[in-house]
Amino acid sequence: MSTAADRELPLPPPAGCRAREILEIIADKWSLYVVASLGDGPRRFNELKRSIDGISQRMLTVTLRGLERNGILTRTVLNVMPPHVSYELTPMGSTLVAATAPLIEWSTRNLSAIDAARLEYDARGARRTSSRR
Repeated sequence: MSTAADRELPLPPPAGCRAREILEIIADKWSLYVVASLGDGPRRFNELKRSIDGISQRMLTVTLRGLERNGILTRTVLNVMPPHVSYELTPMGSTLVAATAPLIEWSTRNLSAIDAARLEYDARGARRTSSRR
């Protein structure tokens, strides 16, 4: 049985590397939420906005444009009144949903441990601050 130490982990891409550029795009504050929301199928702008708690209209617009530019999703405008615009993952975008699912599962599985680590860290910081006085 192999351990984490036995497996060779990929190094972070160096600055200026195209892979790093793409990782920075998809790992921003909102992109993965948009991708996850579109994982269930096409959505209109306001459906997306309602499904992503805390995102502003401007940030959703900026995020959608970036994901469209990079081939992660498509924007379809139907010529009806009022205009109907929907967003849908491309085949490449769908692979991103599958690639990030383990990260989401890891986050959910480790919430308690992360909360405990934060409390411990904050307590150490409070002790350090009070001992300096």
